[in-house]
Amino acid sequence: MPAIKLSLRIGPVPVPAPAEVVEALSAVKVEVGSGDTQSGFELTFDLAPKSALSTLFLLTGGGSLPLMRVVLVVQFGAQAEVLIDGVTTNVETRPGEGGVGKLVVKGKDLSALMDFIELPGIPYPAMPPAMRVLLVLSKYAAFGVIPLVIPSLVQDVPLPVQRVPQQQGTDYAYVKRLAQQAGYVFYLEAGPVPATSKAYWGPEIRIGAAQPALSVNMDALSNVEELSFNFDKERKTMPIVFIQEPISKAPIGIPIPDVTPLNPPLGLVPPLPIRVVNLDSTAQQSLVSALLTGLAYAGQHSDSVFGEGRLDVARYGRVLKSRQLVGVRGAGLAFDGLYYVRSVTHEIKRGEYKQSFSLARNGLVSTVASVPV
Repeated sequence: MPAIKLSLRIGPVPVPAPAEVVEALSAVKVEVGSGDTQSGFELTFDLAPKSALSTLFLLTGGGSLPLMRVVLVVQFGAQAEVLIDGVTTNVETRPGEGGVGKLVVKGKDLSALMDFIELPGIPYPAMPPAMRVLLVLSKYAAFGVIPLVIPSLVQDVPLPVQRVPQQQGTDYAYVKRLAQQAGYVFYLEAGPVPATSKAYWGPEIRIGAAQPALSVNMDALSNVEELSFNFDKERKTMPIVFIQEPISKAPIGIPIPDVTPLNPPLGLVPPLPIRVVNLDSTAQQSLVSALLTGLAYAGQHSDSVFGEGRLDVARYGRVLKSRQLVGVRGAGLAFDGLYYVRSVTHEIKRGEYKQSFSLARNGLVSTVASVPV
């Protein structure tokens, strides 16, 4: 079994943690999603009497420093992965046995920095959403945040004589809202090297090379501890946007599909949408804005097959990554095939590395004859 090595960097400018701090680290939990929520972490330390960790508590929880950054890197064999690059948001102590308590440090990824201060009223004249996002993200370049912004295929550029877009809420809330309006996702992904993060604003991409298959019910070839599936056809919804015919002002309904070039069907048999939702508010929007609203709603209500599971990284042979495709085999005709990894939770203890994960796709039955192993 390849050795698992975890390195911890802390500080306003993250540097390797002292040996005493690393030795006291007893458990690590890191949650990485696909953009719905911020990624977060939880570090549990053994807190012995007169431990130097009391200093860490003062720095992170007592406000002695305005910013305490945490970078976690795990190396499994030859594979090194930056699990999280974030800031602490909460510190608590818990009683333990034999005079040894627990110090629990919680935090979120660097998007938490974007969510501290509300900045209402900042104008963005004649700027499409992608340009506004780039301007917002440029403030965080000093923290190693590298923007990756994908403009929409159709740009809604407001004319200054008609309206000037203004920011509402924090930087994070505003960028998230712009992503939802465009049918996009927004998240920060730690790495590829420590102290850097990629800020992705763009379409959810469900294409590319798949990770090795999660195998169940295959005796010695099984590499997951548990894996279950749920088919929920009621989640499938088709939106209809309305635009006004310019002369008669009559509303015209346009059904919006949930398939795009970057989000192809992963299931061969998608369910027929049981519900049709009329997005009446789009009648007051421009054609481009109405179509973007419809695409956003369709993308958020396209999945109908969901999987939940847990694996041992040593048995699986590598670290399962969120926001990528992965194969499934041994689950039966209806559920085998490719899935999108919506979220992954890393749970690390001494001598143990396990992951919980959630999967999703938009239909039953595989679209491919085989999955990579």
